[in-house]
Amino acid sequence: MSPATPIIEARGLRKSFGDKIVLDGIDLEVEAGETLIILGASGSGKSTLLRCLIGLEEPDEGQVLIAGTDIFRARPRELARLRESIGVAFQQGALFTSMTVGENIELPLEELTELPKSTRQLIVRIKLALVGLEGAADLYPDELSGGMRKRVAFARAMALDPRILFADEPSAGLDPITSAGLDQLLMRLREVFDVTLVVVTHELESAFTVGERIALIDRGRILVIGTPEEVRASKDDVVRRFLDREPEIAAEHGERYRQWITGQ
Repeated sequence: MSPATPIIEARGLRKSFGDKIVLDGIDLEVEAGETLIILGASGSGKSTLLRCLIGLEEPDEGQVLIAGTDIFRARPRELARLRESIGVAFQQGALFTSMTVGENIELPLEELTELPKSTRQLIVRIKLALVGLEGAADLYPDELSGGMRKRVAFARAMALDPRILFADEPSAGLDPITSAGLDQLLMRLREVFDVTLVVVTHELESAFTVGERIALIDRGRILVIGTPEEVRASKDDVVRRFLDREPEIAAEHGERYRQWITGQ
């Protein structure tokens, strides 16, 4: 593949649920090896966009191409090969609670390869060391903290050494120190494995720490896409309100209190 060819392309994506338009003509390109952040508030359409990009949600209109293959038109065998090159760390980890940490990480290796068990278990240990959880293979997800479960999710997502890693809200619900540690982990994974990284988040600090490019989405449309500096320099009113939303939220809460206390 030419280095100039995007590894991920979304063309004219539209998606509605009933009368609600969730994606309204999304065009997006991701270059091989880059880190793209899909940033937006709750209800902006970013999670639906992620599900379309990984093939869990078929758009009403448009195409998603990964390495030049239309994932919604590909033959089953072609799609299966393509999925082996993609890792996904879902929100909240999405680990199987009835399986140990090691069994969770081993699952894609067992399902998608013919490697012997000894080799699979060696890979599990390597991936756990990669995310700083050596010795955790025999623990169960319920025995782990939220940050540790997220790390296990990354270890599982990297089990097959994918070319592309998608991460859905990796910092959601975590304290600032744990969140910062996960940001560092993401950057290390990209550097060590030269993986293309697509991260969906609403966390501004994480987005501007990890992202090489940021796509800010609102009401199913990309308002601005560019480097962190370019996004910060945007004059779009909606972009400015989102980037400055902490003072805005504080003012909104203050107004709600005034209405409550005065009965107006």
